[in-house]
Amino acid sequence: MTYPIGMTCQQLVELVTEYLEGTLPIEQRARFEQHLAACPGCADYVQQMRLTIQTTGQLAEDALEPRMRDALLSVFRDWKRTAESSSWSASSC
Repeated sequence: MTYPIGMTCQQLVELVTEYLEGTLPIEQRARFEQHLAACPGCADYVQQMRLTIQTTGQLAEDALEPRMRDALLSVFRDWKRTAESSSWSASSC
């Protein structure tokens, strides 16, 4: 969806990290915030990202049961392998 302010939802998603870190240039930040004011879905998304960051920042490795920790590590390893093989396949074309 494109709004009169000229930022699509996709563009907002791509800029959310910079926005939350406070590194988004002033002009883009203003458009970002105007989009948030006009788009409840994106406003919810940004709020969810804030909560996720806040929650994960409070987790400690010893707070996880060993089985859960091992399962998460396995998922991340599989994701990394998949990402690496995808980028290798794309670069070999």
